[in-house]
Amino acid sequence: MARLSVLGISGGVSTPSRTTAVVNALVKAVAFRVPADTGLIEITEAAPSLFAGLSRSALGASGEAIIQRVEKADLLVVGTPVYRASYTGALKHLFDLVDYRALGGKTVLLGATGGSPYHGLVLEHQLRPLFGFFGAVTVPTGVYGSPDDFVGAELVGPSIRDRISRAAFEAVSLLNSSHADAAVSARVG
Repeated sequence: MARLSVLGISGGVSTPSRTTAVVNALVKAVAFRVPADTGLIEITEAAPSLFAGLSRSALGASGEAIIQRVEKADLLVVGTPVYRASYTGALKHLFDLVDYRALGGKTVLLGATGGSPYHGLVLEHQLRPLFGFFGAVTVPTGVYGSPDDFVGAELVGPSIRDRISRAAFEAVSLLNSSHADAAVSARVG
């Protein structure tokens, strides 16, 4: 298999960020299992470029480059802190700028962090529908981190590490399956 492009996107708006820790751990877990070129977009750093325009046509070159990285990645690892039972507005703005056709069939691994176990529902009730709109394929296991999983912004909980490992395994399985399907289609078509 050729090297894959795995792009982490952290919707966290603080530094250090527990969300970025989850996204980084997921990206590394995928790259451990499959040859990959990895990258990370942190909303805290990307915001000036992304908020330079309310539409894609109003973005400058740096904002356009960020959107193109999202659209061209083989696998997206998207994480957000939970604010008012949803993902951050800054993360929503990024995906408002992505072409609605660009993520069709793309694999997306979901992560989130929040203040209580109940906030974990953001994975099912907010993030999956967002990527369903794009026609993306979300990995069955999402990873949610609550305060007990961290010391500061460092992952320490054994159960979250297990979920990260399982989610990465599922993501690679989906990637292998979709690449095999594409190869068969290319030979048949």
